[in-house]
Amino acid sequence: MENKELMSEWKKNSIRIGTPTNLLAAFTSFIPVIWLCITYNCWPDPKVVLAGWGMVALSFGAFYVVEPISYYAALGLTGTYLSFLSGNIGNMRVPCATMALETTESEPGTLQAEVASTMAICGSIITNLIATTAAVLVGSAVVSVLPDVIVSALTKYAAGAIFGGTFGTYALKYPKVAIFGMGLPLILKFTIAPPAWVLIVVSVFGSLGFARLLYVKEKKAA
Repeated sequence: MENKELMSEWKKNSIRIGTPTNLLAAFTSFIPVIWLCITYNCWPDPKVVLAGWGMVALSFGAFYVVEPISYYAALGLTGTYLSFLSGNIGNMRVPCATMALETTESEPGTLQAEVASTMAICGSIITNLIATTAAVLVGSAVVSVLPDVIVSALTKYAAGAIFGGTFGTYALKYPKVAIFGMGLPLILKFTIAPPAWVLIVVSVFGSLGFARLLYVKEKKAA
């Protein structure tokens, strides 16, 4: 079997398993709420539900589109299904998948990259479950004895440090894209100051477009 055939079979199986699994997870997440409403007869007004969803959509609606597209290069198809099912995408799954691709020197979009990122994400999920369980059992006791400065750093800057490390990894490989990707949102922020969701969408798709232009230019030069 050639790589293209293997890749096609891999994607077909991923979609066949991943789509119903994610839909089932989305459906079952409503079970606790439905159970409470049935048990205590406390059904909310549909207008209140829609208003609440509308507020969330205004704040985070851009991520519905941006995250699957921007993370796909690192996660791959199977990794995307696994990541959106397990959560902790930006601060756990993407860095693990990125390191796996970097270590195995895998090119995004290839079967090798799919396998490497999937194995890394599966490993991170298992590790995450063990660490989360341990944190529930002993985490509060450990945090209570740490100095305030360390607790503050963990709660405020841990996610930023992880994203910074991931950005630095790609910046070394693609410095032009990194400069553009960092410069565009800064310029927008300090000039026209658009809403957060506009800034996210423009920055992500602008960076993707710029990377595509560089890729096409290099292909023509070669």
